[in-house]
Parts: sequence; structure tokens; C-alpha cells
Amino acid sequence: MAARNAPTGRQRRLATELRRLREQAGVSIQDAAAMLGADRTMVSNIEAGRTTVSEDRVRQLACHYKCPDSNLIDALAAIASSRRAPNWWAEYRGKLPEGHLDISELEHHAVRIRTAQTVHLPGLLQTEDHARALFELTVPKLSRLDVELRVAHRMRRQTVLTGEDPTPYLGIIHEAALRLAFGGQDVARAQLERLADAADEPHITLLVIPFSAGGFHGAGQSILYAEGPVPQLDTIQLDTALGATFVDAPTPLGNYRSLLDLMEESALSADDSREMIQSIAHKIGEA
Repeated sequence: MAARNAPTGRQRRLATELRRLREQAGVSIQDAAAMLGADRTMVSNIEAGRTTVSEDRVRQLACHYKCPDSNLIDALAAIASSRRAPNWWAEYRGKLPEGHLDISELEHHAVRIRTAQTVHLPGLLQTEDHARALFELTVPKLSRLDVELRVAHRMRRQTVLTGEDPTPYLGIIHEAALRLAFGGQDVARAQLERLADAADEPHITLLVIPFSAGGFHGAGQSILYAEGPVPQLDTIQLDTALGATFVDAPTPLGNYRSLLDLMEESALSADDSREMIQSIAHKIGEA
């Protein structure tokens, strides 16, 4: 095992889950270290993500903790075994905040993605011009290089929906987000046409919450819910004024699943949502 200065979000999640397994089993750090024939510092470093851990060691710990869920153990072991795999977002390390890279990693490994936006449109479905218009409004103002880096990174993230094995995606969008013309009318029309085209893809479902729905659960929030290979490894990403925040505790995971279900109930059907997107795009084109 080797020390690691900057563990990725996925590696931090592995560390968190190993700590949860130990605590659920009622095993102390000292006892866990004794089981491994090591000192408590090694276990502490593993659980803090400061030290890499092998697939075999993950399985050994899970066995000591008497974890009965073989699917969870396999999923955790898979995270450990993939820690050295090269990924495209690594080229942005040191150029963009780490949260951007963590989002890329989260989306890449998700088996299904659900999002909800009430002001902005889904990043995975934005056009370059729309994304650029958003980043140009950042406070404090970004340099041209930083804007273009963020745009390029956002476009690269979209490969999870366009590759040979695209990830199933459900996006909930409030009507307000459809009508905010970031970048001007031409950019807005092209962006809505992009959404309408995406809605025709079999793996993409877009649902619009109309103004006529009135108040609804989750108003004002921006949510990315990435489903893992097992429910315990689901992750929520929230946008905040300080950047991306990641949530993985069992109770909030359940709460956000319920929240997204309620938001879906407030939305139009997929067909009616597509018609609304196309109608707004048409009206912008006539303006």
C-alpha cells in the first residue's frame, strides 16, 4: 500500500464505506488492525483515504466485519481494483477545481443518473455556447482560458450519454430553466433544440415541471443523483455557492430518492415535456 496525497472522490467513498462496515460490526480500530496484523495507524489511514487498499485487503476486512452483503463487497473490491485505471479527467487535474473531476468520476461510474434543475439546464445536455454563456457569468469573473477549460470539460463529460454503452438518464427540468435565454435568443433556441433531440434518445427521459404545477417539492434545488452498482453506493451531488458538495449517508440518500420521486410526480409526461420544449424553442425562433 502506498500513501496518496489527493484521493479521488471514489477512493474517499471506499474509505468511508470500510469505516461504516467496521462501525456497524462494533469493531474498534485497534481490533481491526490486530485482525490484519498491522498497527492502528494503517487502518486509520485506510479509512481516511490517505492510503490505498488492495482488492484482497477489502475482502479481508469485509470478512472480519462479517458483512453479509456479497454484492456490496464485490462493488467495494471493484473500486479498489480500479484505482490505477487511467481516466480522461486526469488531464484536468491542477487546471480545474477537484470537485469538477469528482463529478466526472461519479458520472462515469454511475449505472443510472437522475438530475433535477429549476434554474439551469442539465450540464450533460448543454451546448458549448450555452455552457460558455453560463461560465462567463461566474463571479469573480473567470479568465478566457478558465472559461474554455470548463466548457471543454463539460462537453467531455457528456460522453456518458453518447458512447457505445450510454448511461440511462432521467432529467427533471422546471419550465423556468427552459425560458432563461442565457447567451441570447440564438443560443437559447439551439440549446432547446438540443434538449428536444436528446429526448428522442431511448436512454434519455426529460420531464418538465410547468409553471402551472405551482409549488412543488425540491423547488430551487440542483440535484445530481448517481446510482451505484448497489444502492449503498449511490451518491448525491449538490451545487452550492462554495462548489460541488457530495452526500452519501444512508438517510439523506433515502430522502433525496423520495424527493426526486415527488418531483417526477409534479412533472408532465415525457411526450408532453418534449412538446413543451419544442414549443418554447419555436416561439424563441419567431421572436
